[in-house]
Amino acid sequence: MARSMMVSAWTEITARIQFTGAQILAEHPEGMRGRELWSLVEKRFPNLDQEWKQASTGSTGPEKIFQWRSVGLVKYGWLTKSGGRWYLTSLGRVALAQHVKAVAFFEEAESGYRYWDKHKAGFDMAKRLAEAVPEGSWVAAGDLASQTGLEIAPLVRWLQGERPEGWHRVLDADGGLPDDAHADERLRKEWQGLLIEDGLDALLGMVPQDRRISGADLHQLVIDDPVGGDGPERPRRAWLVRGSNVHGVNLVGDWLAEGYCSLPASKLRELPPGAAQETIQAAVDVDYAHGSYNDRLKKTAEFHAFLSRMREGDLVLSNDGGKVYLGHLKGGPAFRASMGNRANLQRPVRWLNPETPLDFVDDLPDEISAKLATQHDVLDLTEFVEELERLIEPRPSRPPITREMVLPDAGAELAGELLVDQDWLQECVELLRDRPQMIFYGPPGTGKTYIAQHLAQFLAGGKPENVKLVQFHPAYSYEDFFEGFRPVQTADGQGVTFKPLPGPLLRLVDAARQHPEEPHVLIIDEINRGNLAKIFGELYFLLEYRDKAVDLLYSSAEGTGQAFTLPKNLIILGTMNTADRSIALVDAAMRRRFAFVELHPEETPTREVLGRWLAGRELPADAARLLAELNARIEDRDFKIGPSYLMRAGIYQDAKGFERVWRTQILPLLEEHHYGDGVEVSKRYGLPQLRQRLGLDQEPTP
Repeated sequence: MARSMMVSAWTEITARIQFTGAQILAEHPEGMRGRELWSLVEKRFPNLDQEWKQASTGSTGPEKIFQWRSVGLVKYGWLTKSGGRWYLTSLGRVALAQHVKAVAFFEEAESGYRYWDKHKAGFDMAKRLAEAVPEGSWVAAGDLASQTGLEIAPLVRWLQGERPEGWHRVLDADGGLPDDAHADERLRKEWQGLLIEDGLDALLGMVPQDRRISGADLHQLVIDDPVGGDGPERPRRAWLVRGSNVHGVNLVGDWLAEGYCSLPASKLRELPPGAAQETIQAAVDVDYAHGSYNDRLKKTAEFHAFLSRMREGDLVLSNDGGKVYLGHLKGGPAFRASMGNRANLQRPVRWLNPETPLDFVDDLPDEISAKLATQHDVLDLTEFVEELERLIEPRPSRPPITREMVLPDAGAELAGELLVDQDWLQECVELLRDRPQMIFYGPPGTGKTYIAQHLAQFLAGGKPENVKLVQFHPAYSYEDFFEGFRPVQTADGQGVTFKPLPGPLLRLVDAARQHPEEPHVLIIDEINRGNLAKIFGELYFLLEYRDKAVDLLYSSAEGTGQAFTLPKNLIILGTMNTADRSIALVDAAMRRRFAFVELHPEETPTREVLGRWLAGRELPADAARLLAELNARIEDRDFKIGPSYLMRAGIYQDAKGFERVWRTQILPLLEEHHYGDGVEVSKRYGLPQLRQRLGLDQEPTP
């Protein structure tokens, strides 16, 4: 009993010391040195030596314990140390506000430290991956979490405290600062300044999506060999090497006959086997300077894998349409002047099933098929090495399998996530079962794209490779959307020719045909901004008649003799902003081919969304009342304002955040709407006027 009381007393005095240190740091945003901070802590405990002797049974003094325990605050993201100075983070300030008692503050920090201690390996990998993000690129926190086996919130917290190189390049999936960081104004300015230095200028708080690196691509840039990976105990790995479309030429047949696999590297200088990733990247940046940033990044990862990460004995896989071939690497890489310099970087392979290929649909597990659908010439498949090796064992013949797509019913979990009624969501599914084309339409901010993306992922069984998003605009064309002629290097490497190459729709159609039982969803954002007749061309007919075939504008002209159909498991979800173009202006052909579902701020389900969102976060309902009053004053039905503008947790952290969104995002929309008609937007729709009308405080407490 006495021992229990002594431990309790020690915990209490330690918690008070730690809590006091955090309070002092909160008063000094410029940071303090550790010894300087400790001297201020001591002054607030005049009887510290006596209290410590009574509480502690060890010889370690309170200052040393204070320093040791600060590690837990760093790992939990409440404290960061830089240049010999200690700084309380935004998360630390939030914690002080939430925990008014020292012991509660201490115990919360301890729980965060225990999570870090339990998942050290994951956090070590997160550090390596964050440091591997190149300047000018960024990665989503969710992707980083999935690569490391960590939860997103503790990962984001840890980044705020540990601050490894590249920490600021870990963002939300939309390219904004992560909500879990609870960034205050000071941190926002610092964070955005670092992004600007990287060349990542934010538009409306979001950095460009085309600079995002997926988790899988990021992993490709990091050498993840185990300790001793070059030795005899290194486990066998598996690799995809794609050879069915190398500059428009299928090389798989030659690979099987001659016993090798290859990469096109005609512009790459000769590099030695085992070259470091930094060496390869420097060479690619010069030799492929004409390519885009993302293209160079992708080539660096693929050349690095082919030159340095593959080893003799590794399993290699390639496919020719629905035929899948497996083999073992039998030697190192070499640059060869052959095949017109189209695939001159080669490795010898002993192919195991050149006469008996596996079937892409019937033989491969779904997870492997999904990996093969990604757009990589080289891809690490080691996680499936055991499954792949079993596939090349003798197997009995079996009848072909006929599979059809079945759309799942809308579940309560998805409805809860989207804050809509399950019956409404199920109605959307029923509409797609009847006709696999649907458009969400409504004013801005009603969640059209958000719902379309989440519904698409649900229908696709959570497989991101089965979902593709495009955005229409006035310059978008059939060639951009489906297929068009593009320049391709000639066989001798000395010139170019033009061949029809696939666009996003045709690539998704090919994937859908390989897995007829799986829904594949194309999301067309802002569908009404494009010239639909120009973009869809002859495909307009197929939207209504999925069981019919048409000749294509380009492929059929090439003499393939193959008529084209749209597979039944291809679903098209569109979004349409009625502030740009009323649904009444959509032509009859379009209306006939799509089901139209309205998302309007004053109609179900959008009407209830903001109130549910606020209630779920225990926030006052003032925002929902203000939005309802705003929309009541807007006479044009197509220009009502949707709730998504007010559904970001960050704007409720202080009174100014809500006002800032109203002033900089909502009022400018209404200024544009009322341009030239004499309406004083700020007086008619300003927050002070609406609050006064509703009897609300001018600055509601967050």
